[in-house]
Amino acid sequence: MKKIIFLYFSILSFSILAQRNVKDSIIGTPWIAVNYGGNWTKSDLALKFGFLNHVGVMVGYKTSKNWFYGLDANFIFGNQVKLNGMLNNLIDSKGNITDINGDIGKVVVTARGFNTNLTLGKVFPVVSPNNNSGIFIHGGIGILAHKFRIDTQDQVIPEIELNYRKGYDQLSIGPNLHEFIGYAFMANHGLINFYGGFYAQQGFTKNRRTVFYFQPDIPVSTKTMIDLQVGFKLGWFIPFYVRKPKDFYLD
Repeated sequence: MKKIIFLYFSILSFSILAQRNVKDSIIGTPWIAVNYGGNWTKSDLALKFGFLNHVGVMVGYKTSKNWFYGLDANFIFGNQVKLNGMLNNLIDSKGNITDINGDIGKVVVTARGFNTNLTLGKVFPVVSPNNNSGIFIHGGIGILAHKFRIDTQDQVIPEIELNYRKGYDQLSIGPNLHEFIGYAFMANHGLINFYGGFYAQQGFTKNRRTVFYFQPDIPVSTKTMIDLQVGFKLGWFIPFYVRKPKDFYLD
């Protein structure tokens, strides 16, 4: 099914691309993009997570003046986590966490999150094969959320099941800003349409849980956390062009 969808959009993109002259003019066109980003955490976010992956989509419109506006959304994940004693109250005298049957439990903790942003940017046709390619800069504002994902595999560990898990995941949500500077390439013909460059994000999140079960006697901080990410982003996009009107001549 995925191959059929990819083939459909590939043929559609190639077909529509042939109807407009990308090389000779700046063209207004919708963009639908998929992207991957790799990010290193800084500031408060680095106290919880290490390297984070972003996989997402960007949908928007590039105008005939090379302005771009749209919506960007990303799923965030990673396996570099810093528990800082988060599960210590579940560990017995032998250093194990046990499940409901008394067997040694296997608990896997990873990073999970998402962000969604309104985006505004522009393409500057510098060192480019056509006026639709060049230095690509964009930035925006949106929402960031992140937490610890706690997985007990197929075992049942009562202390971290169902709603009890919320006492450990440290869910945080808040507004965020992002910036990108890189290069966007729109081919004169074909499907080689991509962008890539440097990415930065600044989140201003707060804890959304009222109690942490691993330290129930300590009030959960209500201060705003500064969650920084810096890294790179690579994307492939499909432009959709409206059919260029034909000229008619009357004798």
